Amino acid sequence: MQYPNGRRSSAKFNHSTNKQTVYSNRGMTLEDDINETNQHYLANNTAIIHKKPTPVQIVHVDYPKRSAAVIKEAYFKQASTTDYNGVYKGRHIDFEAKETKNKHSFPLNNIHQHQIDHMKQVVAHQGICFVIIRFHATQETFLFPAESLFIYWENQFSGGRKSIRYETLKKEGHIIPVRYQAKVDYLSVIDSHYMKNGGKAYGGTRPE
Repeated sequence: MQYPNGRRSSAKFNHSTNKQTVYSNRGMTLEDDINETNQHYLANNTAIIHKKPTPVQIVHVDYPKRSAAVIKEAYFKQASTTDYNGVYKGRHIDFEAKETKNKHSFPLNNIHQHQIDHMKQVVAHQGICFVIIRFHATQETFLFPAESLFIYWENQFSGGRKSIRYETLKKEGHIIPVRYQAKVDYLSVIDSHYMKNGGKAYGGTRPE
């Protein structure tokens, strides 16, 4: 579990033979950076943003002591919404975080329909919603507005690309600066491209 401070658990669950063993958040460097950034925001009373807990189905529990329980077998369920949410300057913040090793584009299959549905609900209620995308090859991290994501998501079902080009992310998204204590300082982007713009992000042009 990672709520409320987003820190990773070292526990690992052994599954039965028909289930793959799950290691909690192994290699999630972007997630680590965001969690540290959120801790910095919280410590400075800048914003309250937490990682949502991943639902876990517990299959088997042992009780070696009357006062303690040990989870012996469990597996992660599919998350129903996005990775993070919270409050900043009176606005609801909601976003997903993704990394890709692809050098030229971000594959849309990294996102799921239920997440798109959730994002649309957040936007409809005037929440600030986006995806944070990191390219491993360049170590660049982008904030891509949900409103822009929706266009590319729908376009893939009518013959469009099943990915978003790197150049498109540079054009329609916003590079997130790296700072000493806020390694993924996405609130600076929100200040520049949402708060001063009536709560609406720039971008959202039609796919090329």
